[in-house]
Amino acid sequence: MNNDIRSLDLNLLKALDALLDEGSVTRAAQRLSLTQPAVSGMLTRLRDFFDDPLFIRTQHGMVPTLRATELATPVKQILTEIAVLLKPANFDPLSAELTYTIVATDYALKAIIVPLMAALKKRAPGIRVAVRPVDNDRLLQQLERGEADLALMTPQTTPVELHSRALYQEEYVCMLRADHPLIATGAITLAQFCEQEHILVSTNGSFWGVTDEALAAMGRTRRVGMSVNSFLVLPEMLRLTDMIAVVPQRLACRQAQMAIMDPPLAIPGFTKSMVWHERTHRDPAQQWIRALLVDTSQL
Repeated sequence: MNNDIRSLDLNLLKALDALLDEGSVTRAAQRLSLTQPAVSGMLTRLRDFFDDPLFIRTQHGMVPTLRATELATPVKQILTEIAVLLKPANFDPLSAELTYTIVATDYALKAIIVPLMAALKKRAPGIRVAVRPVDNDRLLQQLERGEADLALMTPQTTPVELHSRALYQEEYVCMLRADHPLIATGAITLAQFCEQEHILVSTNGSFWGVTDEALAAMGRTRRVGMSVNSFLVLPEMLRLTDMIAVVPQRLACRQAQMAIMDPPLAIPGFTKSMVWHERTHRDPAQQWIRALLVDTSQL
């Protein structure tokens, strides 16, 4: 084992980090833009330095040894700190050129990212934004590996390992077409609400949601005639039918040719938060974008 730190350069640590993430010499080489023999040679040097095989070949690919697993977190932390050290301390939004990746639902895309982009293009025109769909099973890994910079979540779905900040409290309203017969009544009664046919947004195709839970507590039910997995189709469906939908207020207020009415019962709202990883917590560019997101998320 070679304990001389002078023989372990930064490229070897980057190779070890890639190998730990990818579990494959070929994929690690692609990620590092190196040849497979070059990465194999680096792995040989790493094995010599740590006096450990680090990875064992199995039928299912390369499996890290216990020593390699122990090294995963400190190596990633070292690389993050080096990246911060080498990055200019000052951040100039007008001259910045980078890609910022946000994990968000279609609701958050409409309610939060649209106003963010309107401000971003004026203040930091060189920053590109990529939006990825929410995958709760991979969220922590995406943020750890730099595949995403920030996620728009609720406190209930946020992993405890992440930083978070509440952006706002969302409430529910009834959305219906502007010439819907219920508009003339001025207010929806509970009886009308339950008799009316509803569209429900559900990611799993369910016909039961938070509104139905609130009604059940009162001993009432409603008619849900359609379940969709996206808010984006709602306005078109509502314009073509007499159906109504209970939706987040921020989504409803940005829809043309739609009317908004208060539901005749209390429906619990939710908190929308932004979450990020420790690896980007102190980055000046990331801090600036998060601050802008806080500003643009205020009604």
